[in-house]
Amino acid sequence: MSQKKNNQHKEKIKNQEQKNKETQNNSKESEEKKENNLKEELQKCQEALKEKENEYLRAYADLENTKKRLQKEKEDAVMYANEKFASDLLIVLDTFENALNSLEQIETPDQEAIEKIKEGVILTYEQLLSVLKKHGVEEIVCENEFDPHLHQAVMQEESDNHESGEIVKVLQKGYKLKNRLLRAAMVSTCK
Repeated sequence: MSQKKNNQHKEKIKNQEQKNKETQNNSKESEEKKENNLKEELQKCQEALKEKENEYLRAYADLENTKKRLQKEKEDAVMYANEKFASDLLIVLDTFENALNSLEQIETPDQEAIEKIKEGVILTYEQLLSVLKKHGVEEIVCENEFDPHLHQAVMQEESDNHESGEIVKVLQKGYKLKNRLLRAAMVSTCK
């Protein structure tokens, strides 16, 4: 019996060794699978990273191109900001040139010629005012009360018709562009 037990014991050991080998083989296969899975996952992550880097580079290039385009548009806007205004003033310039040409044709000025010249100057003045108004340039109103934000008092004078500090007369008209002062009106005020 002892031989039989011995044989059984040997067989058990053999079976145990075989199971251990199988477990080791399975463990090796499992580790290889895990390693392969990790390698695949790493490769996918590297590819995704490259794709995101390319997206970033394209977005950055787009941003830089947009910056350059906006800078160019800004420079053009500043450079040509007065284009419409200057274009509208050309009409006034044409009228002045016509008036000068008319003056050259007059040999001896008589009252009729002087009236035509006066009429032409008035027309040109009105055209100029119209162009200025179209572009938001307005004359500063100078009625009685002195406003230091709009008027510049250059002298004082006596006046029975005005109270102290009121505007007596306008020496040079003032203008504003929309709400911004271009030039204060030069006025004399009452003492």
